[in-house]
Amino acid sequence: MSRSHLARPAAAVVGALLAAAVLAPGPAVARPHRAAGSAGCGTPTDLTPGASTTRSVTVDGERRDYLVHLPASYDQDRPTPLVLSFHGHGRTSDYQERLTGMNALDAVVVYPQGVTGTDGRSAWEGAPYSADVDDIAFTKALIDRAEDDLCVNTRRVFASGKSNGGGFAAVVACRLADRIAATAIVSGAFYPQSGACDPQRPVPVLDFHGQADATIPYDGNPDKGLPALPDWLAGWAERDGCAARPRETRVEDNVVLQRWRSCDGGSALEHYRITDGGHVWPSTAPNEDSATPTTIDATPLIEEFFTAHPLPKS
Repeated sequence: MSRSHLARPAAAVVGALLAAAVLAPGPAVARPHRAAGSAGCGTPTDLTPGASTTRSVTVDGERRDYLVHLPASYDQDRPTPLVLSFHGHGRTSDYQERLTGMNALDAVVVYPQGVTGTDGRSAWEGAPYSADVDDIAFTKALIDRAEDDLCVNTRRVFASGKSNGGGFAAVVACRLADRIAATAIVSGAFYPQSGACDPQRPVPVLDFHGQADATIPYDGNPDKGLPALPDWLAGWAERDGCAARPRETRVEDNVVLQRWRSCDGGSALEHYRITDGGHVWPSTAPNEDSATPTTIDATPLIEEFFTAHPLPKS
C-alpha cells in the first residue's frame, strides 16, 4: 500500500496516537504527575500553549539560544513527548521550525540554534566547519531545562535534524542513548569528525535520503570523508543487532522503504530512499527547501516512528 496517505493532513491522526501513548497515572507525589512524568509536571509555565517562544540557556559560560513550541493541547499534569529538531548548516532555528512543520505534533518541540562555525555559518558539533563548542552539553541542558520547567514524558524524548543537523542528531543518538528514545534524520551529513559511535543501548533510527542529493551525495564523498548511505546504514544495523540485509517495499514510484528486522531490544532501523530526491526535507507541499513537492511527507512519518519507539523501561 502507498504510504502517501501519511502526508501532512494525517498529522492530526498520528498526533492522536502519540498523545494516547503517554502512560497512566502513577502514585500521588508532592507535585501530581504520571509515571514517566518529569519534575516539571504540575508546575505552571509562562509559555503559551500553541505558540513558540525564544529562550536561552548558559552552557560552559556561553549563552545558547533556542525556540520552544508548546502544543495547543499542553497540560501541566499530562506528560508530553519532547522533540528536538536541529537545523542544517547555515540555517536557523526559526527556519527549521517553518521547514519541518513539527509544530503540528502533539509534543513540546525545541528548535536549538547552532553557533557560527569556522566558515562564518551556523553549524553543529561533528562537522569540519563547526565551532569548538560542546553541543552535546547544550543538548543535555535543553533536555534538563524542558524536563524541569515543563511536564515532559521522559520516555519519549527524541532527536531529529536536517543535513548537518541530521548528522548531529545521529551524534546525539550515539552519545545520549540514555536520554534519547529514537532519532530521525533527513539528508544527514555524517562526517568522520563526529568520532566513534558506541551507544549505551540499541537506538531506533529513521533515515531519509535522496539519491539526487548533490550536497550530501547518497554514494558518499571520499574527499570529505562522507560515507555512502548503504555503508552508514550497515553500521547502524550492526550497532542495533539487526539482520544484515533489509526488506524493501516500494511505497511510491520513486521511493523505496528499507526495514531491518530482528533488531535488539525492540530497536528499529528504517530508511526511505528517494530516487529523485535532492537535498530537501520531503514534503508533499512546497516548503522552505523547495517549491517542488515530493511524494512523501517526512514529518508525519517521523512522528509515527517516534510514537512506536519510546525509551525502554530501565
